[in-house]
Amino acid sequence: MQIVSIDSLADPRLEDFVGLTDVALRRRTEPERGLYIAESQTVLERALRAGHEPRSVLVAPRWLPDVERLVGGLDVPVFVGDEGVLEQITGFHLHRGALASMRRPVLPDASALLERARRVVVLDGLVDHTNVGAAFRSVAGIGGDAVLVTSTCADPLYRRSVRVSMGTVLQVPWARIDSLEAAVPVFHDAGFEVVAMALRDDAVDLDEYAAAPAERVALVFGSEGPGLSARAIAAADRVVRIPMHHGVDSLNVAASAAVAMWALR
Repeated sequence: MQIVSIDSLADPRLEDFVGLTDVALRRRTEPERGLYIAESQTVLERALRAGHEPRSVLVAPRWLPDVERLVGGLDVPVFVGDEGVLEQITGFHLHRGALASMRRPVLPDASALLERARRVVVLDGLVDHTNVGAAFRSVAGIGGDAVLVTSTCADPLYRRSVRVSMGTVLQVPWARIDSLEAAVPVFHDAGFEVVAMALRDDAVDLDEYAAAPAERVALVFGSEGPGLSARAIAAADRVVRIPMHHGVDSLNVAASAAVAMWALR
C-alpha cells in the first residue's frame, strides 16, 4: 500500500474520482469492463470480500487506519485528503470517509447463474438507480439467490445504485440479459417458472401464489412508470399482483420486490 497526501482536486492522480461520469468510468482503461466507485468503508469491504480489485483509494485522515486494515497488503495507492476535498468530489459529506476506484468484475453468464438458484429477481427497464440499488438490497436481505437485469435497466454499479444498496450489489450474483422475452427459454431450461409482477385483472394475488409456488421462481418487475410491457407479460408463465388497499394502486418497484421476495422466502 502506498500512502500519498493530496490537497487539490487538480492532482492528475485523482482522475478516477474527479470529473468522470459513470458512463466514462465504465469505458475507462478496460472498455469491456471499466471501473466503478465504491463509497464508504462498508462498501469497500464488501467489494474486496467479493473479490473485486481496487485501482486506488481516496480517504479522509481519520478513516485511514480502517482503510489500512482492508488494503494494507495490496499494491494500491491510497490518497489521503481532508474531508473538505472528499466533499467537493462527492457533493456531500461522507460519514465513512473513503472512496475507492474499483475494476469492474466480469459478469457471469445468466444460465450459469441460474444453475445454483431457486429464487431470482429480474429487473426489466428500471431507469432509477435508487430503485435498482434498493431492489438489490431487498434481494440480499431477504435471501434471494440472484438478480438479472435487462439491457434497458439502469446500471447496478452506477455510483448511486452501489451506495443505496449498501454495497449489496457487490454481494448478490447478477448478470445481464438482452430482454425477458429472449431469456425465457434460458429460465425454462433451468426449471424456472417466470412470474410477471403486474397489475392485471386476470393476475393471481400474491398470497394465493405463495401458498403453492413453483420450486424455482423468477419474479419479473418492470419500469417505474408503465411497469412491464405487454410483450414481457405475454412471455411470462404466470401473472401475479400484490393486493392493495385504501385506493392505492401499486407500490414502488423496489418495495414490491421486497414484498414478493418475503412472500416466497
